[in-house]
Amino acid sequence: MTAFALVRHGETDWNRERRIQGSTDIPLNGTGRAQAAATGELLRGRQWSRIIASPLGRAAETAAIIAGSVGMPAPELDAAFVERNYGDAEGLTGAELDARYPEGVEVPGRESREAVAERVVAALHRLAAEHPGESIVVVAHGGVIRSVLESVAPGRHREPITNGSVHSFLHADGGLSLSRFDDPIDEQSIFALAEDFEEQNPLARREEGREAGR
Repeated sequence: MTAFALVRHGETDWNRERRIQGSTDIPLNGTGRAQAAATGELLRGRQWSRIIASPLGRAAETAAIIAGSVGMPAPELDAAFVERNYGDAEGLTGAELDARYPEGVEVPGRESREAVAERVVAALHRLAAEHPGESIVVVAHGGVIRSVLESVAPGRHREPITNGSVHSFLHADGGLSLSRFDDPIDEQSIFALAEDFEEQNPLARREEGREAGR
């Protein structure tokens, strides 16, 4: 069995401005660094064997801050965990998205959630095979975590995926399962005021709204 803690990176200025980030490399802001430090304090309550991160700066820096908090070496970067590519929608606010691509209009270059889930779940299977019995922190993105959730526990969680939040999964007998959504890590409090991924990403919010209405 291999345990995974999937962590969403801390806040960026584009998160605060409700701009779609996707694969655009936007750095953490001061709030994001504080959130990463708070998550690191939570994760100190358990033993971890390694920390892996998306190579995008906001995830890599979050992982580095966490590694310092838990006394681990620098994180390993893995491109399989990069955020979903939102194509021509990246950089847009909700109003700009609606003006340029109204509901029902396809956004050029957008990666499907299914494609994201396929590459990320495959990477988790690979890591479980390479590191059996380990406990691994993976610092990634809201779209990545949402895609994994919908792959292994479809429709079970519509709650916010906030900056710095931790979501625990287990890999056993060749399968991946959700252990705990928004894991409080031994009942410590998750810090307040972190923003929800779907609220920050109007294109993802559209998708969640359609799925919730089915």
